[in-house]
Amino acid sequence: MRFRLSVWMGLAALSIVLFTSCYHTKELAYVSDAERDSAQVILNNYTATIHPGDQLYIYVSSQTPESVIPFNEETNKSVSALAGSGNAAAQTANLTLQAKSTGYNVSDDGYIIFPVLGKILAAGLTRDTLAHVIEHRLLSEGQVTDPVVEVKMMNFRVAVIGEVKYPKELHLTSERITIFEALAMCGDITMDGKRTNVGVLRETDGIVILGEIDLTSKELFNSPYYYLQQNDIVYVEPTKKKKRLATRNPKIPIYISFGTSMTRFALMIYNRYILDRYK
Repeated sequence: MRFRLSVWMGLAALSIVLFTSCYHTKELAYVSDAERDSAQVILNNYTATIHPGDQLYIYVSSQTPESVIPFNEETNKSVSALAGSGNAAAQTANLTLQAKSTGYNVSDDGYIIFPVLGKILAAGLTRDTLAHVIEHRLLSEGQVTDPVVEVKMMNFRVAVIGEVKYPKELHLTSERITIFEALAMCGDITMDGKRTNVGVLRETDGIVILGEIDLTSKELFNSPYYYLQQNDIVYVEPTKKKKRLATRNPKIPIYISFGTSMTRFALMIYNRYILDRYK
């Protein structure tokens, strides 16, 4: 009798452990439905566009450097500050440094004020498209015969909040970042964070859209939220267990502890005085 009871208790405990282990493994694993060493095609090409409020670094270069001086506003400021130094090499190095220290602000209506050329629509364009627009204007208006325009984002940032180890705003020098890279920079999702429906708040044309991405499915590579955009906010929702713990009666752990102790005591009495009768 005693042996049979012990066997059934052991099997019950083992079943609970196995069930809990399988549940947590499925919940915590990334891309759990994809076979290892398998190739996944990313169908959504990354296209970061410029938005009002962005800060852009724009620099025009040419085989004849003197011809592009009027189009580099920061360079012109540096020329006046360094005039008379007498060292051409030092001037060139300092000019480049100064030119990269500030940028062009995209106005609320989507324009930048570019030297000589005036207002240029930037919002809605990619960096490469804006560079081509400026190059075309410089060529078509006879300003520069061989312009090469470089455009970079100076204030690319995304925020990661919720159930991650270090919630924070990320300021990036690159405009290409995946949701996995952003989460890694924040210490990854905690054990209490849901991986099946991570939220991404994205502003498009003045409208805020709340999207979702399932980090446990290989379909995430086809999601428009796999690559993050400027000013995206990633929100990792807590699990149902974490929500229950946050709203439950604070005395429940005491009750559970007391109940566990009483159960152990009852089993001890049962083993000591009841089962001994059947020996």
